[in-house]
Amino acid sequence: MAPSLAMKPPSRWLRLFGRRVVRAVGIGLIIAAALLPLTGNTFYVRLGIEAMLFGVLALSVDILLGVAGMLSLGQAAFFGLGAYISALVLTQVGPSIWLAAGITIATVGVFSTLIGAIAIRSSGVYFTLITFGVGEVLGKVATNLSWLGGSDGLLGVPVPSVGVFGLVDLPLTNNIVFFYFVFALVLALYFGVRRLLDTPFGAVLRGLHDNESRVPYLGYDPFRYKLAAFVLAAVVAGIGGMLYPVLRGFVGPNLFAFEISARAVVMALVGGIGTLIGGLAGGGLITFLESVIATVTERYLTLLGAIFVVFVLFCPDGLIGFIRRKLHRL
Repeated sequence: MAPSLAMKPPSRWLRLFGRRVVRAVGIGLIIAAALLPLTGNTFYVRLGIEAMLFGVLALSVDILLGVAGMLSLGQAAFFGLGAYISALVLTQVGPSIWLAAGITIATVGVFSTLIGAIAIRSSGVYFTLITFGVGEVLGKVATNLSWLGGSDGLLGVPVPSVGVFGLVDLPLTNNIVFFYFVFALVLALYFGVRRLLDTPFGAVLRGLHDNESRVPYLGYDPFRYKLAAFVLAAVVAGIGGMLYPVLRGFVGPNLFAFEISARAVVMALVGGIGTLIGGLAGGGLITFLESVIATVTERYLTLLGAIFVVFVLFCPDGLIGFIRRKLHRL
């Protein structure tokens, strides 16, 4: 005889409820984002593209911090590296977004594997400091190399068209086309990462987050799984950076700055750590808040810092967690 619903552990139903809430909120956010171009305002359409790109960067932070329990303050290194590689391919090789994507993913993957193999041997604050240092070093390198444009960066990055199976070319010079191309890419990244983390690979990463010392007794090598998570997060960040020069028309050393990495962490925390969709939600929220507050005062970073403190004190599980708790109480 099948057990009744009341006999099953409450925690199981809370987890099931939480997943359904996250799924419902995610669907709502996707619909809202898809409708943004209908406003007809070019400024908000391009701001929406920027929000999605930084949301991808926040998603990479959530993979490390929310799933594997590793705080990286150097995700801007991979975001900036992806942006520079893409800009170099588009300006020096040819205006092909697929070629830029392939070279970006391969280069970021190899580079992050080398860095991760060193950084992951440390833990806690030492891991965080190593990742922070990588971003600072790359920023100095980009500033001092003349063939990368020095402190001015690379200017005049062309806006390519996107070929679809050789049948049609989608011009990214059209803001609506560009928006929906980025929108489709972000959806593919989100669902791809989510599907991957729903496998035993994701279960091991969550085990590392909860109690790393017990994972080896289950027959898993923590180093290999942490390195895989590090490379996955780096590639996701690099894909986000790949499209940034296409949006702005240039790329500069400021993309490696600590401010970009810290902003990505704030986005992930505000959206909700460990939910994946929270990084995208936080990216959109912080980007639009920056734009609105900057029109009112030059001290917008102070106000954003205050908003972050409020979230940490009164809503530590982020926007998604807040919605989940309110619906659960109802």
